[in-house]
Amino acid sequence: MAILWWRDAVFYQIYPWSFKDSNGDGIGDLEGIRSKLEYLSWLGVDALWISPFFPSPMKDFGYDIADYRAIDPRFGTMDDFIALIGEAKARGLKVVLDLVANHSSDQHPWFVDARSSKQSPHHDWYIWSPRQKGRPNNWKALFELKSAWHLNEQTDEFYLGTFTKHQPEFDWRNPELRAEFYDIMLFWYGLGVDGFRLDVATAYTKDPALRSNPPSFVAIPDFFQRHLYDRNHPDYHGIFKEMRSVADTKASTKPLASLPGQRVLIGEPHGQSLELSASCYGRSDDELHLAFNFEFLDQIWDA
Repeated sequence: MAILWWRDAVFYQIYPWSFKDSNGDGIGDLEGIRSKLEYLSWLGVDALWISPFFPSPMKDFGYDIADYRAIDPRFGTMDDFIALIGEAKARGLKVVLDLVANHSSDQHPWFVDARSSKQSPHHDWYIWSPRQKGRPNNWKALFELKSAWHLNEQTDEFYLGTFTKHQPEFDWRNPELRAEFYDIMLFWYGLGVDGFRLDVATAYTKDPALRSNPPSFVAIPDFFQRHLYDRNHPDYHGIFKEMRSVADTKASTKPLASLPGQRVLIGEPHGQSLELSASCYGRSDDELHLAFNFEFLDQIWDA
């Protein structure tokens, strides 16, 4: 039986911008991370979780991605990344990337195309509602404290963005969108990435009927709403199973490629429920390998 390295691994999260600046421009970079691998190894770290370093307008600290297959020049080049992966592997360190797949940047070419016309090839990759019907429900944008539905004049529609208006949300029920993301995962697996931390993973699917959330007595961060319909719709289980299949069965002949069966998928549930976290594993251990458990945030702690 294969040894599952991630079961006992120590993961170390790195936010590239502030970790280590290698060239004096005031911005941390991939070369800065590479220069600290010996130190991280000495600390006892087994795996690096690197927050987004992809091209981004930085409206949400890099979690608004404009290209899922490239490196933002502020952080270096693809050659820098390959050098980082190679040296990490030589030291026995695993590398896990943030996959922000609930939404893109509004400057991603997909959304620029999608918002230009209802007939655009990418239009149905995102979630829309006709303008003439008004905003379809009471869902809120988490970081803007207002409606999550944002007007797009070109198509006379509202698009969904439950974080900011700069982060339009994907329609994960669209098979072309799903296939594109699985191909993105394979691209990075082929470069040697050992897995992904899936940002707000249980928010991928929303209520198909776009029903309003019922009231709640919790103000912040829930806006007096119980988030029954804009988060944690059970259809995410099918997506997780497909992602697990990609992680476990797809091989690559590239020299640094990670091995199927040794890749890890780590989900960030959208909430603090222990049951929600547990559900991410699937009934037959056929979904995610790990899931964050945020239940501790409700506990009273005293130093």
